[in-house]
Amino acid sequence: MGYLSAVTLLWAFSFSLIGVYLAGQVDAWFSVLTRVVLAALVFLPFLRRQHLHWRLALKLMVVGAFQLGIMYCFYYQSFLYLSVPEVLLFTIFTPIYVTLIYDMLHRQFSAWYLATAAIAVLGAAVIKFEGINEDFILGFFIVQGANLCFAIGQVGYKRIMEQEKVDLPQHTVFGLFYLGAIAVALPMFVLFGDTSKLPATTTQWGILIYLGTVASGLGYYLWNKGATLVNAGALAIMNNAWCLPD
Repeated sequence: MGYLSAVTLLWAFSFSLIGVYLAGQVDAWFSVLTRVVLAALVFLPFLRRQHLHWRLALKLMVVGAFQLGIMYCFYYQSFLYLSVPEVLLFTIFTPIYVTLIYDMLHRQFSAWYLATAAIAVLGAAVIKFEGINEDFILGFFIVQGANLCFAIGQVGYKRIMEQEKVDLPQHTVFGLFYLGAIAVALPMFVLFGDTSKLPATTTQWGILIYLGTVASGLGYYLWNKGATLVNAGALAIMNNAWCLPD
């Protein structure tokens, strides 16, 4: 739980930074691409071919494409429709997705894990509910897309590592996770990006660098490694551990 707890603290500031300094000011597709490229630059130097086979490489890239690439595409768009508290509120459904996907992959059903996830959702709803406006349906579904991709990614990574040899140094293969995210983010920026809305201040650039290298680079590695060390119920609960009052 130590890795997951550390990352919740690391990610605690990201929502407000994006909502206040980036959303509506910096092109969302550029923000996504910048974050995943910077994160990749952190881990690609550690990549070691002797720990790889093509199936593992492909699986890691697919997981990264979902958990970071597609998820960020949904996530950043949600801030165009919702306030920061609303985005936080709607992310509370992730534990249920985590539990259901994990059980589906293992062809089982754990009522206990689902119950603990549901309790986490209800608890987070009580903590974060602050009154929301009436025009939030589209934003709600966008956030659910992000939640689902995030759940698919972390459960997928946990499943992959369960199938690999236990002594695999995860940092020596994790760069491929970010390459998968880039494979999604780059074409999305090329197709939909607005080059007239690139970062205009040192503050915006600084926030993107922090989000890319620390929140995404270090954060996603520690989160996914932590996911391999706990059961699905604990992982589901930790998905709402950051849901504290702003």
